[in-house]
Amino acid sequence: MSRTIIITGASQGIGKATAEAFLNAGWKVGCLARSADKLSAEWGGRDGAMPLPCDVIDSKSVDAAFDAFVVEYGRLDAIFNNAGRGSPAEPIDEISDETWDAVLSVNVTGMFNCARAAFRHMRAQTPQGGRIVNNGSISAYAPRWQSVPYTTTKHAVTGLTKCLSLDGRPFDIACGQIDIGNALTDMTEDMATGKPQADGSMKPEPTMDVNHVAEAVLHMCDLPLESNVQTMTIMATKMPFVGRG
Repeated sequence: MSRTIIITGASQGIGKATAEAFLNAGWKVGCLARSADKLSAEWGGRDGAMPLPCDVIDSKSVDAAFDAFVVEYGRLDAIFNNAGRGSPAEPIDEISDETWDAVLSVNVTGMFNCARAAFRHMRAQTPQGGRIVNNGSISAYAPRWQSVPYTTTKHAVTGLTKCLSLDGRPFDIACGQIDIGNALTDMTEDMATGKPQADGSMKPEPTMDVNHVAEAVLHMCDLPLESNVQTMTIMATKMPFVGRG
């Protein structure tokens, strides 16, 4: 019987690459993202893929999407809690309420909504259990210059991951976090031309193939539930991280 996973933010970037990797490995994949058009273009008619148009900040929409997936495939074995957004490079006194609220809504509330929906199904299903993989960032450890909203949310993701790891134990629900640095997608192409550094300079940064991230997530989810990758850092080898700033 094929295993099942929901991947959020599946219409582009890391989510899209990860959905492709899981489909190629024989999983049934719920591809969740806001854009119904993008989901239909990427995954409509693809064997084993179920487009799930949904905004992660809308808890009722999230619950309905997860319910529909479980009705279709019978259970939920895993979720890659990947949907997120960044924030403009600004000092804190120039950050608007709108920016702050928007970043927290997606990166924290959206991740909470999806984790809660997954936990609910994994706790109730037979056999009980499943795996939640949260997409953190190396910004959960070392911030970029002028990134207060984004960095704050990624530290929050670490707290969510640890709580889920603890609270999931009685129900065979494992939770881990993958912290990604400089995966090359359409959203990170500007790294080749230059990113602001902590000393005020602009420097290009090395990137890595996004498919390596997808393979890492697949490895985490392929483990039996008695084993867990609690945290994994995968990054471009030569990017500024250790000693960043």
